[in-house]
Amino acid sequence: RVDLDELIGEVAGDLRLSGPGVGLLTATGIDGWERACDGEVTVDATVGLSKPTWAASADGGFTEWRPGTINVVAQLPLPMTDAALVGAVITITEAKAQALRAAGVPGTGTASDAVVVVAPVGPAGGGAAVGRFAGPRSEIGAPLARATCEAVGRRTGSDPVGVVQL
Repeated sequence: RVDLDELIGEVAGDLRLSGPGVGLLTATGIDGWERACDGEVTVDATVGLSKPTWAASADGGFTEWRPGTINVVAQLPLPMTDAALVGAVITITEAKAQALRAAGVPGTGTASDAVVVVAPVGPAGGGAAVGRFAGPRSEIGAPLARATCEAVGRRTGSDPVGVVQL
């Protein structure tokens, strides 16, 4: 099926969801998801690893496609700048790769992995604290990295913290 927007709309309707949102899909069966929390950061992950790949593989430098996807949804506690949201996606991707390495997975993910970052919308004109950074050593990024690594690591059966000191 290639009409993915329509499919997501049907699934949302079946679940009685309305309004704008994000739909994540995978072509492979997933036996569950994993939630990890660190401070006020929550990360949910599904991990389908039937076809891992290296991000920088040469064209043709991979085997025949098979379904498999890692979907990560992160919930942050405060509004973030656009740049910080981009940084959060990078931090999640790095932490996912760390968990996969700890599990001995020969790749940095799959070709169809997806990341969603959810954060409150700040009030017009400011006034609320706004996160400006989300790199792995920042106030928001450090718990984001740990929670991502933990959620993906649990789904792969790895101990990602064990590879921190390489």
